[in-house]
Amino acid sequence: MSKTYTRAEVAKNNTEDSLWFIIDSKVYDATEFVDAHPGGEAVLRQVAGQDATAAFYNLHRHEVLTKYEDLCIGTIEGEKPQVFTPKPGDLSPVPYAEPLWLTPAFKSPYYNDSHRRLQKAMRVFTETVVLPEAQAREVDGKYISQELVQKMSEKGVLHMRMGPGKHLHGVNLLDGAVKGEEFDYFHDLIVAQEGVRVNARGFQDGSLAGMVIGLPCVMNFMKDERRKKAIMDEVFSGKKFICLAITEAFAGSDVAGLRTTATKTPDGKHYIVNGTKKWITNGAYSDYFVTGVKTDKGLSVLLIERGEGVETKPIKTSYSLTAGTAYITFDNVKVPAENLLGEENKGIYVILSNFNHERWTMACGSIRQSRIVVEECLKWAHQRLVFGKRLIDQPVIRQKLAKMIALVEANQSWLETITYQMCNMPYKEQSKHLGGPIGLLKMSVTRAAHEIADEAVQIFGGRGLTQSGMGKVIEMFHRTYKFDAILGGAEEVLGDLGVRQAMARFPNAKL
Repeated sequence: MSKTYTRAEVAKNNTEDSLWFIIDSKVYDATEFVDAHPGGEAVLRQVAGQDATAAFYNLHRHEVLTKYEDLCIGTIEGEKPQVFTPKPGDLSPVPYAEPLWLTPAFKSPYYNDSHRRLQKAMRVFTETVVLPEAQAREVDGKYISQELVQKMSEKGVLHMRMGPGKHLHGVNLLDGAVKGEEFDYFHDLIVAQEGVRVNARGFQDGSLAGMVIGLPCVMNFMKDERRKKAIMDEVFSGKKFICLAITEAFAGSDVAGLRTTATKTPDGKHYIVNGTKKWITNGAYSDYFVTGVKTDKGLSVLLIERGEGVETKPIKTSYSLTAGTAYITFDNVKVPAENLLGEENKGIYVILSNFNHERWTMACGSIRQSRIVVEECLKWAHQRLVFGKRLIDQPVIRQKLAKMIALVEANQSWLETITYQMCNMPYKEQSKHLGGPIGLLKMSVTRAAHEIADEAVQIFGGRGLTQSGMGKVIEMFHRTYKFDAILGGAEEVLGDLGVRQAMARFPNAKL
C-alpha cells in the first residue's frame, strides 16, 4: 500500500483486462476478482476506473473491506483515507455510541481509573477472543467451545460475571486490570455491557448465562462448605457447566405453581425427583441443574447432577441453538439430601435471592445492545443516499434518532443510579429496597428496546430484515430483543412488583 496513483491513472484501468476503482482514497485492483465477486461481474464493471466510495457504502459494511485487503494496491496521491477504522479496544467516535462516562467531554462521579482499565481490557478481550467464535456459533448453532471457556476462566471473566464477592479475591482479572478486592457493581456493569458487543444474542446466553443465574444459589445456600468449594472450582474452571431450572410449562413467572416433585426416601438420605422443566438456558449441555421442586409442605431447591433419569432435549427458539435452551425431564432421579440448597420448603427465598442481580444484569445488556443499534442507525443515516439526500438530512429520520437516543440515555442514567445504591447498600437491604426499582428498570429498558427495534427497522428498511450485510445487527436485535422482556420475569410481572413494593410503604397521605 506504499505506492500512490493519480485518479487519472486509475481511470485508465476500466477495461476487460484491467479493472481498478477507488474506495476512500484507496486503490483496489479487482481484475482477478471479477468472476468471484458475490454480487456479480456487472456491479464491478459499473464502477471500473471510478471512485466507488458512495456506491460501496450504500451496499456494504465497512468491515467487508478488511476481507479483501489483498486487493488494495495503493492510495491516491495527496489524499488520506477518511473513514474511521477502529482497532481492538478503541472507543467509537460516533456521538452516543458510548455511554457518557466514556465520552471525553463528560464527567461521572461513579467511575475511577480501575473501571476505565477494566473497560479497555474487557473490550480488547471481547473483540479479539470472543467475537469471532460468537459470530460463528450464532450461525451454526453449536455450543460454546471448551477452548473459549478455558480462556474466559483463565482471565477471570467467568468469575467477574458473578458480581462482587470473595470468589474474586486473589483471582487474575484480565491480567490485573482490576483487583478482586476492589471489584464493585460498576465493574460488574462494565463486564455485562462490554460482553454483549459481540452482537450475537443467542451466543450471549450460550456463553454460560446459566452459570450467572444458577451458581449463586450454590454459593449462597449450600451448607456443605467442601462440596460448595468443589462445585465452584469445577464451574469457574470451565470443567463443569451449571444452569437454573425453575420454569415449567405450567409455571413461568408463577414460581409457586411448580409441579416437579421431590419426595424424601424413608431413611431421609435422598429425594426422588419427578417432573419437567422448560425453556432452560444452557440446559442442553449443563452438568448441574439448580432445580425448583415441590416438597411436602412447600417449595424447595435442589442441586441435581446430570445422570440416570435426567434427560435434556434442545428447544428451538427465535434465537440461535447455541444458547442450549432445553426441555428437561426428571424421571425418578435420586438426589442426595445434602444437595438441598437453603431450607426445605423455604426454597422461594433461594430463588428470589438472585432475581435482583439477574434482572439488573439483563438491563445492563439490553441497554448496551440498544445503544449499539443507535450507533448503527446513526452511521447508516449518514451514508445512505435516498432521493438525492442522506437519510440524516430528512427531519423524520432525525426525530426517530432523537427518540432512540433519549430512551437509551435515560435508562443508562437510571441504571447507574441503581448501581450506585447496590454499591452502598448491604445485600439484605438490597432485597428489601431494590427489588421494585430493578423490576421497573428492566420493564422500562425492554419497553424502550421495543421502540428502538421498531424505529431501527424503519430506518434500515428491507436491510433491517436481512440476517447478513448492512442491517444484520438490526435484524438480530429486532428478532431477539423480546428475550429480555420475558426472561427473568415478564414486563407486566415486574411492573406490578415495582408498584406493589411501593404501595407496601405508602403513607397515609390524602389529596
